[in-house]
Amino acid sequence: MSTDLPLAERGPAPAVEVDDVLTAEWPDARCELDFSTPFELLVATVLSAQTTDVRVNSVTPTLFRRWPGPAELAAAGQGELEEVLRPLGFFRAKATSLRGLAAALLADHGGQVPADLEELVKLPGVGRKTANVVLGNAFGVPGITVDTHVGRLARRLGWTENKDPVKVERDIAALVPAERWTMLCHRLIFHGRRVCHSRRPACGACVLAGVCPNYGVGETDPAVAEGLVRRPD
Repeated sequence: MSTDLPLAERGPAPAVEVDDVLTAEWPDARCELDFSTPFELLVATVLSAQTTDVRVNSVTPTLFRRWPGPAELAAAGQGELEEVLRPLGFFRAKATSLRGLAAALLADHGGQVPADLEELVKLPGVGRKTANVVLGNAFGVPGITVDTHVGRLARRLGWTENKDPVKVERDIAALVPAERWTMLCHRLIFHGRRVCHSRRPACGACVLAGVCPNYGVGETDPAVAEGLVRRPD
């Protein structure tokens, strides 16, 4: 990948090459929600709305120990479930959503998580983002997960001007082969969380600095920028 294009001459960053660079930069990129079954991933992803993966991972061991499947979760007491989910915020709404989700899995899918986008988005509390997380990580079906990080980086890299997640998903899909979709999103999320922050991105320490059309929106001094990078332990 070229790293000496003047800003004035830069168009959109080449998506496949960006993915290759991020592959080398973040070889451990993955879904950061802990799960062992499609059901656990579905529940964890629903719970991740408006909170962090770390916080979700702190409550799901207790959650799945007490209610390991859709039948148990559908029968859970609202108050008991709320208490387990309390650390996540919006715990009352999330408890109600999970019970409805579990009941729908039992009623419409024999207690199994469907490996189909159209069926997944019919479930209570499940939108395209959640459905694509489940498809890509539990079933190996390519999907583009447009969370805040993916949307932000896609705009900064010049891949889209849209803010609507469905339109962003469509624009990214046109730039990279389907077999790259799932892992590209993990790499973008890793990069967004650690380097390309919403506020004060670490431009001077970014491996995409040479091709990013928005280089310079953040800190460009290499030493200062490196101090902004949140590298994993």
